[in-house]
Amino acid sequence: MIDLHYWPTPNGKKVSIFLEETGTPYQLVPVNIGRGDQFKPDYLKLNPNHRMPAIVDHEPADGDGPLSVFESGAILFYLAEKTGKFWPQDLRGKYEVTQWVIWQMANQGPKLGEAGHFRRLGDREGDQSYAVRRFTDEANRLYGVLNMRLRDRRYLAGEEFTIADIVSYPWTVNWQAQGQDVDEFKHFKRWFEEVGARPGVQRGLAVGADLGTDNSKLSEEEQARIRKILYNQRALPVPD
Repeated sequence: MIDLHYWPTPNGKKVSIFLEETGTPYQLVPVNIGRGDQFKPDYLKLNPNHRMPAIVDHEPADGDGPLSVFESGAILFYLAEKTGKFWPQDLRGKYEVTQWVIWQMANQGPKLGEAGHFRRLGDREGDQSYAVRRFTDEANRLYGVLNMRLRDRRYLAGEEFTIADIVSYPWTVNWQAQGQDVDEFKHFKRWFEEVGARPGVQRGLAVGADLGTDNSKLSEEEQARIRKILYNQRALPVPD
């Protein structure tokens, strides 16, 4: 059994999509990042970087007790290896997938996250026009990278659906909030619609739909408290 420490964000949905696609048994453990659950000592033992998601595998292959993994890309590598699914192990196929997972972790996720953040921020922290332009333009470049990659292949790593697609797709769902127009990227749009139509992807996206908070309905004080937790609070020490 896999414990999935989760909140319904793009990074969390990478893992829930994989688990639903493969039919891997798991138990959902909510980590309310607006409330600050990611800073609790028990969670910091799983992820010292106080970010979500993390998993605990109670039946790892070595049989040496529960094993925890943090960072969504590392989690997908682990689960793909454990299940033997969505990560080919021939030399060329393996690294075709691996490089696109790393690309997503190092480029797509951070930059699209910044684009969404600064576009939502407004003028609460002063003029954000430079940051909005910078990250919206970078988001556009990254959509262009996906589009060019997909012009002559069905999926990111070739003709088979892999963790390269699983890791990238959730960050593209909010393309409008990132200031993009998918009609500009016809090859990406074809892939986006095909991946989004997969039943396992749809189930994975729906996991935890009842957990999210509509911040627009919160008072300004509560919104400010959540912003402080998400962007300013430091990690709590882990007890010995």
